[in-house]
Amino acid sequence: MGFISDTLSRVKPSATIAVTTKARELKAAGRDVIGLGSGEPDFDTPDNIKAAAIDAINRGETKYTAVEGIPELKQAIVDKFKRENGLDYELSQVFAAPGGKPIIYNAMMATLNPGDEVIIPTPYWVSYPDIVLLAGGTPVFAEATIENDFKLTAQALEAAITAKTKWVIFNSPSNPSGAAYGREEMQELTDVLVRHPHVWVLTDDMYEHLVYDDFEFVTPAQIEPKLYDRTLTMNGVSKAYAMTGWRIGYCGGPVELINAMRKVQSQSTSNPASISQWAAVEALNGTQDFIPKNAELFKGRRDLVVAALSQIEGMICPNPQGAFYVYPSIKGLIGKKTPKGVVIDSDATFASELLGETGVAVVPGEAFGLSPNFRVSYATGEDALREACKRIKVFCNSLV
Repeated sequence: MGFISDTLSRVKPSATIAVTTKARELKAAGRDVIGLGSGEPDFDTPDNIKAAAIDAINRGETKYTAVEGIPELKQAIVDKFKRENGLDYELSQVFAAPGGKPIIYNAMMATLNPGDEVIIPTPYWVSYPDIVLLAGGTPVFAEATIENDFKLTAQALEAAITAKTKWVIFNSPSNPSGAAYGREEMQELTDVLVRHPHVWVLTDDMYEHLVYDDFEFVTPAQIEPKLYDRTLTMNGVSKAYAMTGWRIGYCGGPVELINAMRKVQSQSTSNPASISQWAAVEALNGTQDFIPKNAELFKGRRDLVVAALSQIEGMICPNPQGAFYVYPSIKGLIGKKTPKGVVIDSDATFASELLGETGVAVVPGEAFGLSPNFRVSYATGEDALREACKRIKVFCNSLV
C-alpha cells in the first residue's frame, strides 16, 4: 500500500500485545490457555482509588484539563519524587501523560533528529527501539548478558557511547528480566555518564515498588546529582497501584524538555483522561499500605516460578530482584525436536510450539533483543502458575 508512511515500515507491532491477543483468541475458541504474556497485575485497583474516581465523576470533573495534567496531580507527583526519591522538582518540571509509553514517545519526538543515537540495554522493553525509530532516531544496543544477571556494565555503556549519542534508556527493575541496579551498580553507570555531558538519561522506574529480598531501589538522578539537569525520571501508576487500564504515566525533568514534550502531547493525545488523573492523585497521596503486601505476594510467585523452571534440564532461570517477570535461557534446548519433528531452532519456535502443544503463552526473547530466552509474567494466580510450569516442564522433557 503505497500511501502508508515509510517510517511505519521501520517498526513492528508490540510482541507482548500480540501474544496476549493470540492467547485470548485461543481461549475464545475453547482452548485451555494459560496466558503468561501480559505485564499486568491481576490485583484489582484499590477501593480508595476507585472511590476517588467516582467522586470526581460526581463532582463533574469531566472536562478537558491542562495538557500536562491538573495542578493537584502535578503537586502529587512533586511530592512523590521528594518523598520517595529525594528529587526536588517544581510544578513546571513535572508532566502527566496517558501512560508511561506516551512519556517516552513525547520525549523522543521532542528531542531526536535524524542520526541521533539512543543507547538501549538488551534485553529491553519491546517499545523502546520502535519509539526511537518512529521519532527518527537510531537505536544502539548494549548487551546485558545473563552472566551479568542481565545488567549493563559500565564498560559496555562506555563502549556504546559515541558523539551521536543523545539518550541512554535505563529500566530498573527491568522488563523483561526483572534485573535491578543496586546503589553501587548505578553509581558505576552514572560515573560513566558524568564523563559524557552530551548524553541525556531517560530512566523508566515503572517497577520501582516491586522489589524483593530487601533490595533498595535507586534512580540515576538520586545517585548522581550532576545528572539532574539532563535526566528525565519516568514513572506511573500502572504496576504498583494495579491501574494499567487507567493510563497514567508521569515524569520529572528539566523545564525546557517538559515544555517541548507538552507541545508534542498538545498535538497528539492532549491531556490524560480527567477521571484517571483524579484517581492517580489518590493513588500517590493516599495509603500505600497495600504496596508491600502485593510485593510480598509477587515475591512468592517469583520463588515458585524460579524454583519450578530451574528444575528443567536445558533451561537456566535467573532469580530476578524486581518487577514480575523471569527471563529463562533455553540455550540448552536449541536444536532439539518436538515429538512431531519440529526443530526448536529459536525462542520464537519454542514459544509457538509451547503454545500450540500445551496452551501456555509466553513471549519469545527475540522480541526483547536477547535470545534464546523467553519471558514469563508471574502477574497471575499461583494455581495457574503451577499448572503452567508443569506444562512447560512436560513440553521441555518431551524434546529429543
